[in-house]
Amino acid sequence: MLEALRKIVQEVNSAPDLESVLRVIVRRVQRAVRTDVCSIYLLDPATQRFILKATQGLNKKSVGQASLSRSEGIVGLVGERAEPINLEDASKHRAYSYIQETGEEKFHAFLGVPIIHHRELLGVLVVQQEAIRRFDETEEAFMVTMSAQLAGVIAHAEATGSIGKLNDVKNKGKTDRKFEGVSGCVGVAIGQAVVMTPLADLSGVPDRQAKDIELEKEKFQGALASVRKDIKKVARSLSKRLRSEERELFDVYLRMLDDNALAGEVVTQIENGNWAQGALRKVVEEHVRQFSLMEDPYLRERASDIRDLGRRILTWLQSSAPSLAEIDFPENAILVADELTPAMLGEVPTDKLVGLLSVNGSGNSHAAILARSMGIPTVMGAVDLPYTRIEGMQIILDGFSGRVFVNPSDDLLKCYQDIIDEERQVNADLEGLKELPAETKDGYRMPLWVNTGLVTDVARSLDRGAEGIGLYRTEIPFMIRDFFPSEQDQTETYRRQLEAFAPRPVTMRTLDVGGDKPLPYFPIEEENPFLGWRGIRITLDHPEIFLVQIRAMLRAAEGLDNLRIMLPMVTSVHEVDEAKSLISQAVNELREEGVTVAQPQIGVMVEVPAAVYQVRRFARRVDFISVGSNDLTQYLLAVDRNNPRVANLYMSYHPAVLRALQFIVQEAHKEDVAVSICGEMAADPGGAVLLMAMGYDVLSMNATNLPRVKYTIRHVTIEQASGLLSTILSMDDADKIHLLIRDTLKKWGLGQFTRPTIPD
Repeated sequence: MLEALRKIVQEVNSAPDLESVLRVIVRRVQRAVRTDVCSIYLLDPATQRFILKATQGLNKKSVGQASLSRSEGIVGLVGERAEPINLEDASKHRAYSYIQETGEEKFHAFLGVPIIHHRELLGVLVVQQEAIRRFDETEEAFMVTMSAQLAGVIAHAEATGSIGKLNDVKNKGKTDRKFEGVSGCVGVAIGQAVVMTPLADLSGVPDRQAKDIELEKEKFQGALASVRKDIKKVARSLSKRLRSEERELFDVYLRMLDDNALAGEVVTQIENGNWAQGALRKVVEEHVRQFSLMEDPYLRERASDIRDLGRRILTWLQSSAPSLAEIDFPENAILVADELTPAMLGEVPTDKLVGLLSVNGSGNSHAAILARSMGIPTVMGAVDLPYTRIEGMQIILDGFSGRVFVNPSDDLLKCYQDIIDEERQVNADLEGLKELPAETKDGYRMPLWVNTGLVTDVARSLDRGAEGIGLYRTEIPFMIRDFFPSEQDQTETYRRQLEAFAPRPVTMRTLDVGGDKPLPYFPIEEENPFLGWRGIRITLDHPEIFLVQIRAMLRAAEGLDNLRIMLPMVTSVHEVDEAKSLISQAVNELREEGVTVAQPQIGVMVEVPAAVYQVRRFARRVDFISVGSNDLTQYLLAVDRNNPRVANLYMSYHPAVLRALQFIVQEAHKEDVAVSICGEMAADPGGAVLLMAMGYDVLSMNATNLPRVKYTIRHVTIEQASGLLSTILSMDDADKIHLLIRDTLKKWGLGQFTRPTIPD
């Protein structure tokens, strides 16, 4: 059964469209289970009926015609219960409903299993037999396994098929094809999709119309020549070590690249209008599919050879492609990628960029955090979006709900354009707040600082009235380079931040890489990077990196004296003591070199549960405490914030998170140490109200949200905030807490800072 399952999944994955996927499934499952009938009923979202989409054993003419309501028949019962139903004689079951056109009256044994993807019912997979008998446990287990394996494939094939239809009609009609993700940065964007191709990943290459067919053919031939040269070079270097029959394998590779083989087909695709990379992907995928279906093991393995050749050619094609900064972006561009990275955002020209869309990642990934600091509406984790098919298409990106609409209708466009206009008006109303303090109606003062990382953040932050920097992400300058920046390079970068904000405080976090922030020139391969070598653990293991960075910070602050140094991912007092000792060493070294260095304030970030329970011990050793609520929430709830499959479980307003946040500030204040918070919760107007009531001394956030938070604080009283906090701390459901915060803001006349009314 396991081998049958492997073959079915392999064949299904290489099928070109939904209809082919379904035909493969029913044919292969019927053969594997040795039954008379295998059928698939898919649930139509529009009619809410189960429609027979493929069958092996029933009347073929009933495909697309036979249907059942959600409450009709045993198929409907399988969907309703969301569990398998195994019957020895289906006709005797109370829910049995005979569909005449299928010709199923002679079949008795019935086994149906639901097809479920991300909690959404897609359909029902059914096998039937003439005999009166129950399918055994092995057969039922196989069907359940098959359904689970195929659910994602069917969902993707459905989405890909709908996008293909949109491409066929995009100039003739509009369709509101919706995909679900999670919010990365609030706001709405309407624009044209520009798809980023991952390096050496054929499956991620988008379809794109060739602007110059002859140029594309020239690029392909150049890449082909380079690959031929590489193969011949490898063959020569290994010729003395290999037998003659093994050396012939390289000749096979070269023959595959002949004009009459793979290369000729790619050229034909280019001449049909596809760009070189897309043409290559299409031809390679078809060859891989054909080889994968072959029974002969030797021939089947040739699929891997084809993939390898495809990747080699793609690598050469991409090496001659323009960088992100060189791409001619259209007006109102929405950048689409398999996975947005902080380094990618550092390269994109922002003047034409209106939105960001990532298939993977979550609303609390560092790419999303940077998007919020840039104020660009962003959707993350749209895992079912066939992003390679939407190049050049018009899309609506809803950063409030996490939805994406491809090729939207005029009515939907108008609805979202109204929301964009309303948002612009709200932002215009906030412009006069820059010089005003964040002070409640009853006189409680709440300092508002910003989180920065890019050079462009400085002007934006000052323009919005920031009183300091609560978190400067020093890893960003490291991530957009090909090697570690020198001490002088770092000094110049840090000086720009410190000088721009002087005399206001600037909190610089020491290098925090690892987890979801890798450096291309310092790779860290770990099975679980979030519980691995990251943050302070790396820099203490590499004092040569840590000391250079600290020296650069201290030199940059000369004459300004507004530097604060913050240590990330601290779990023990030993780490704090060791880091402080290295900082003292750097101070003494620079003083000996004649640099006028002031002793900076030193603080730690509370980001892991272990740190929560040592806050008082840390407070006795440092000058300030800062809470990184994003990582703290992730670790408290055991939810990977970059995994879109569990994004709905990441809850900033989870009771456990709120109680931990209150405990931290209470413990630190017992030692008279100030506590700030620099996670995204502080950037939410409702969250800011709660944190103010808890007693946090500073709220630090992205510059985009600072005016909204300031406006909110200026229109409430500390008494109102404390009352809301008291009520919420007695509640035990995160969704109800979120709803209460939203309703309370509306009651206070702050409804413009909650999610706008958007059509389903």
